[in-house]
Amino acid sequence: MKKSLLPLVFPGILALFVWLPLVFLISGSLMGSEELTENLAPVLGSAAGQVQWTLLPRYPTLRPYVELLLDSPEFFVMFWNSVKITALTLLGQLAVGAPAAWGFAWFRFPGKKLLLTLYIVLMLMPFQVTMVSSYLVLNGLSLLDTHWAVILPGVFSTFPVFIMTRFFQGIPKGVLESAALDGAGHLRIFFTMGLPLGAPGVMSAMVLSFLECWNLIEQPMTFLTTPSLWPLSLYLPNIGPGQAGLALAASVATLVPAVLVFLWGQKDLERGIIAASVKE
Repeated sequence: MKKSLLPLVFPGILALFVWLPLVFLISGSLMGSEELTENLAPVLGSAAGQVQWTLLPRYPTLRPYVELLLDSPEFFVMFWNSVKITALTLLGQLAVGAPAAWGFAWFRFPGKKLLLTLYIVLMLMPFQVTMVSSYLVLNGLSLLDTHWAVILPGVFSTFPVFIMTRFFQGIPKGVLESAALDGAGHLRIFFTMGLPLGAPGVMSAMVLSFLECWNLIEQPMTFLTTPSLWPLSLYLPNIGPGQAGLALAASVATLVPAVLVFLWGQKDLERGIIAASVKE
């Protein structure tokens, strides 16, 4: 084996282990009900032993996808709920987070470092810590069991602000000063120079936020009680154990938008992760 190939062996093995579950998921979604029942018999409690799984289905079929797309109207209801929640959350984060990040990056005001530190602390807190307080606030605003109960807390998330602040701080100061000398105001500098030059950071924040919003489970489960308002992430746990093919097909359908968005913004996402890891 050539020495130049040695550094690729270990990452290749890790990549194989990462991709295997996805391969099994896709192959399982193409299996018939009898083959799935046979393979998952120990899990379903109909037989003892271990689960057996093949890399490729013996008799490939699209029946699970037909059942999902033609006989499961609730799938489309929850799919569009996910689209609505995710789209409005991202638009809100862009409208609120980008100006806030610009202010943190280029304006001086009392308590700036303390407020930025508070943002970082809130970013590190899991949902379980703020769940009760969020519930009480949303209940006081009469927003429980509405999509706004999930959208508004996401709009004011601190993580996109943190990512975009790092990128805005990387814009050369001389460029902004020259624009100010030419008579450009703060808003004009922000829209004509800040957003274009900080576009990779904004896109990185939006990609990460999409992946988070698309896969939300705890927030909708806590704040939404009407099943017709649930997003797609709550559709999968409610599929019966006897519908393994439907569950696998729904998992693939749910995964496709996230994969496409990730591939589309992969370069910006990598730059965002690097920027977030750099200490001031």
